[in-house]
Amino acid sequence: MAKCIIDGKKITAPDGTPILQAARDNGIDIPTLCSHESIEPSGACRLCVVEIKKGKRSKIVTSCLYQVEDGLEVDTKSERVMNVRRLVLALLLARNPASEVIREIAVKMGVNPQPRFKLDEDKGKCILCRLCVRTCADIVGVNAIGLSHRGPSKTVGPPFDEDSSACIGCGACAYVCPTGHILMEEKVDERKIWGRRFKMKACDTCGRYFAPLDQLEFISKKTGVSVADLSICTSCR
Repeated sequence: MAKCIIDGKKITAPDGTPILQAARDNGIDIPTLCSHESIEPSGACRLCVVEIKKGKRSKIVTSCLYQVEDGLEVDTKSERVMNVRRLVLALLLARNPASEVIREIAVKMGVNPQPRFKLDEDKGKCILCRLCVRTCADIVGVNAIGLSHRGPSKTVGPPFDEDSSACIGCGACAYVCPTGHILMEEKVDERKIWGRRFKMKACDTCGRYFAPLDQLEFISKKTGVSVADLSICTSCR
């Protein structure tokens, strides 16, 4: 167990615990956009920066990646930290001016919601956190989407910006997207995502449409369980 201090509060946490998690476990809020409990941290959004001190030295680190250790002092709201977060938010606002989530965080931190940098009009609400890409690859196991192009033109989506034949319509990417960039439309018996339409399967017990048929067929191939056995929703099992 490691003993440290976060915002003046003495905290004990298991060795290897990220500062972000230790802070959350003790009721200390640190803003973040790219953190999700099911995905290994990447430090992509840089909003979760904190200032750490050990001895006479101090530095700014990303709290989702830096782990607690004995004698560590952490300040989550120092002036250095807030200046970095405000700059990050100003850049995110310029890249994603349509994002309600980013604007809300900016207002809470006293950042002018009117961007001070030149606006990007073609990035939508994507912050390139890669949560969707890593979820598709590491959790779902499909690799239907990825990063395309380079530099300021980098985008997330299916290869060559074409409808992905690998996509199974599970919607996991849309669920983990922190800004609502990935759009998933649902009708009674149909789901549309990444330019493709997926036929939904109705539960054999209650009749409620609960999952794309492509997803059930993918799970069936992976597990050896028949589609018929998978055709009952979680509520009816």
